[in-house]
Amino acid sequence: MTHRPAERETLRARANREELAERIGRAIREDGSIQPLPGQGLYLARRSSPLERVHSVVEPSVAVIAQGSKMVMLGESRYLYDSSRYLLTTLELPRVSQILEASPERPYLSLRLELPPTLVSAVMMEAGHASLKDHAEVRAIDVSPLNGDLLDAFVRLVRLLDSPTEAQVLLPLITREIVYRLLVGEQGARLRHLAMEGGYTPHIATAVRRLRQGFDQPLRIELLARELGMSVSSLQHQFKAVTAMSPLQFQKRLRLQEARRLMLSEDLDAASAAYRVGYQDASHFNREYKSLFGIPPMRDVQRLRDASGASVG
Repeated sequence: MTHRPAERETLRARANREELAERIGRAIREDGSIQPLPGQGLYLARRSSPLERVHSVVEPSVAVIAQGSKMVMLGESRYLYDSSRYLLTTLELPRVSQILEASPERPYLSLRLELPPTLVSAVMMEAGHASLKDHAEVRAIDVSPLNGDLLDAFVRLVRLLDSPTEAQVLLPLITREIVYRLLVGEQGARLRHLAMEGGYTPHIATAVRRLRQGFDQPLRIELLARELGMSVSSLQHQFKAVTAMSPLQFQKRLRLQEARRLMLSEDLDAASAAYRVGYQDASHFNREYKSLFGIPPMRDVQRLRDASGASVG
């Protein structure tokens, strides 16, 4: 008798995972990613085979895998998650991700829900959660077990894909529930940092925003530290504690990812792309690009184009 509640919870979780995978798979039938309800911050993804490492910048969000597994790399840190865990990100960060488990028979299926700081703050106030009194060096990304109540909320969220009219009313309510369950869960302290101005010690969110907006400009770390009211050593230390990278490494990732995008989407040569993102020395750009992506710029771009053409064909 004592095992029955646990057994019921196990069966409920299994049924919810199966339903989550079935509904996402029905909503996105081809490999790729979609935004099924435009403007709602919900994204679905499907892949039928493991992928090479993908470089991207991710917004504050929570990600859940219905089927398969994935590894996310931030600096030297690695975060592995699957259908039993969720990934929470609370700053816009340049990261590397890699799908590890996927096949045509059991494709990788996932969803990602953006978490606007204003929404998190509103739910915090409604729930009576105290604001952060002290700055803390909290890494802006981590994985945690996906409990039954949170999984159930995500299942109810994807059910709304079959009824866009109901989604207009119910999706904001379920999103607020998800935020609440994240706040009372293992990563509540991390999520509260997203909602508080200056929550990341001190003003790291401001430093991240300035680096993202001006990544093509020379990085003057002394000037940035002075504007934030910090010493250079304190800025370096606290920035790395939150993002797993130094400010210079962070800027370099942004520059190289944008250069890659420019060569692919605007057909720029390597030297032109390098100049656009702030490099003055093409050979320096080529060395740093190869260090990050593994091969020289134009060979990398040609490989990506060939792979894209093969997947379309």
